[in-house]
Amino acid sequence: MTITTPKLTFEEYLKYNDGTDTRYELVNGELIPMSLGSGQHGAVTEFINVCFRAEILRLKLDWTSKQMLIGVRSPRAGRWDTSRITDIVVIPLPQWRELRNREAVIELNESPPLLVVEVVSESTKTVDYRAKRVEYNVLNIPEYWIVDPLTNKVTVFTLIEELYEPVEFFGTERIQSQIFPKLELTVEQVLSTED
Repeated sequence: MTITTPKLTFEEYLKYNDGTDTRYELVNGELIPMSLGSGQHGAVTEFINVCFRAEILRLKLDWTSKQMLIGVRSPRAGRWDTSRITDIVVIPLPQWRELRNREAVIELNESPPLLVVEVVSESTKTVDYRAKRVEYNVLNIPEYWIVDPLTNKVTVFTLIEELYEPVEFFGTERIQSQIFPKLELTVEQVLSTED
């Protein structure tokens, strides 16, 4: 006997509460529980977020960087019923201020984030490299980083003429970012975080 789970609309997803602390992404109308990830996943995510925040302050940009706090609504299979919670998102401060008094999900009619980062774990590698890449590309997010501790690399996808162009970085190579062009950060620094 097969049990089918009813699909949720985006509006139902925003109101959903199962009485637990579980966080869910909405993918093609289905709730997908988010795991906490490994300690390394958390350390890498936190380190990058701290580096982004420091660079934003140094350059006096009117931006903010948030770690696992903001959802990004995106199309999937021709329907608008997917919402991802990114590991890190960089957005303008005015956009963050607008999200403070409502569900923290960037809607389809709003400006896309400036940059999104996903840190790969064994259970998310296919989604991070394939599904999210397509979704973020369709949303015209200018830059998407995939930080992959499994292969010791960082891939930066830059939106060029509506398509993502990937560049891979390894070891002591400085990660090249169009959003943060003067950021001094190597793959080794990102992946060797211990705190």
